[in-house]
Amino acid sequence: MIEKLSLPISVGITFDHTKRKVIPKWILWEERLYAVERIGLHHTYKEGRTLFHVFSVAAKALFFRLVLNTETLSWRLEEISDGLPD
Repeated sequence: MIEKLSLPISVGITFDHTKRKVIPKWILWEERLYAVERIGLHHTYKEGRTLFHVFSVAAKALFFRLVLNTETLSWRLEEISDGLPD
């Protein structure tokens, strides 16, 4: 089941300077730590002058859509799914 959210979260990342890529490593949400096991799609979009990075990641049996606001350097959890139909 997919649940739409818009919650601030903490995300641990690494930056690969050779590929110029940000790589999410873990998510801290509701006092639980989720290790990112896979990174799916990544895309960007702009709202006005602000650039947003959107990452689809998997942690165990959960899937997350994470959004990084490059102006404020803040992360939001926009969607979570357990992969099961509604």
